[in-house]
Amino acid sequence: MKLDDAYANAAHIPDADAYPPRWSEDAAAFRKKLGARAQTGVSYGPSQRQTFDFFQPEGVARGTVIFVHGGYWKAFDQSDWSHLAAGPLARGWAVAMPGYDLCPDVRIGTITTQIAAAITKIAERTFGPLALVGHSAGGQLVCRMTDPLILPSEIRDRIKQIVPISPVADLVPLMDTTMNEILRIDAAEAQVESPVNMQPPHGLDVTIWVGANERPAFLEQAEGLSRAWGARRVVPEGKHHFDVIDALEDPESDLVKAALGLK
Repeated sequence: MKLDDAYANAAHIPDADAYPPRWSEDAAAFRKKLGARAQTGVSYGPSQRQTFDFFQPEGVARGTVIFVHGGYWKAFDQSDWSHLAAGPLARGWAVAMPGYDLCPDVRIGTITTQIAAAITKIAERTFGPLALVGHSAGGQLVCRMTDPLILPSEIRDRIKQIVPISPVADLVPLMDTTMNEILRIDAAEAQVESPVNMQPPHGLDVTIWVGANERPAFLEQAEGLSRAWGARRVVPEGKHHFDVIDALEDPESDLVKAALGLK
């Protein structure tokens, strides 16, 4: 379909096929290194994929970062991204990474409710502020958590920062891709599940992150969300859709500082 190439990230990234196995290997090595401070497969819902992994810093946590992975709502699980917890952990924050059921087994709206259930469960076992970070489709999902109908107010009030990284903020264009045979987005779901159509959140520090070398469609998506929400947009040079998230491993990176509300 006419927008397939616009949203085809791997086709425009050198050696793209090497990234997923590298992510998986780095994540497994990170969990092994953490030992008892890594708790995996904590259930928050009835299906096998409704689990989250939880990583505890040394000492008492200052708060909890919740990272929601991408993959166009149809690929990956939380075990591929554990190493991205390194930056916040080094600064004394716990990190939780939820998984979720994938399309076409469920619709995107169902995934939204699953992430809300995961955040609720994570909030029940933690204290202090929450920060939401999501990549690509995960960026859409963390944005949806600001809807007052999605999360209980006492949990929503604990969310202080949101960082959507390369977010899919407008689902309408995806209806004109071959992917939609799996995603099954219709006009009604696109309207409800697109962050660009939401009321901008109040009292939250929102930073939209997108690599300068991303596909034009993703640069446009980030710009559209920035306009709709009046939010700050950061465009790091030389970064594409697959390596823009690497900075989460570095506790001194601007990305980690944005996630933790550090200036």
